[in-house]
Amino acid sequence: MGTFQVSIEVGDERGLQFQRMEAVVDTGATYLVVPMAALIALGCQPIGLRTFKLADDYIVEYEVGEVSLRLNGQTIRVLCVFGDEGSEPLLGAVPLGTFSLAVDPVNGTLIPVPGKLK
Repeated sequence: MGTFQVSIEVGDERGLQFQRMEAVVDTGATYLVVPMAALIALGCQPIGLRTFKLADDYIVEYEVGEVSLRLNGQTIRVLCVFGDEGSEPLLGAVPLGTFSLAVDPVNGTLIPVPGKLK
């Protein structure tokens, strides 16, 4: 599947201030990833560390915290990875599921889908 970008707004945990950015939709990534400097500028604080496996099988740890994510007119708090400086924002599988969205790879868009209970 090719990649595409969507416009998102990332805000502090309480949803008082937001920053608009373009994020690459990456269903191979688990969480939302935003460069650390942008999160610090919003007043976001890490709440812990998570372990991640990179595409080359290298294991790394990154700080994570909660942010307010605004997408398609809806705002929900999600877990966010404090990404490296210069990295581009990624919108992973967990926030997509949280917003009940799926990838339409033919048109390069996000589409609403019903959640699954089983």
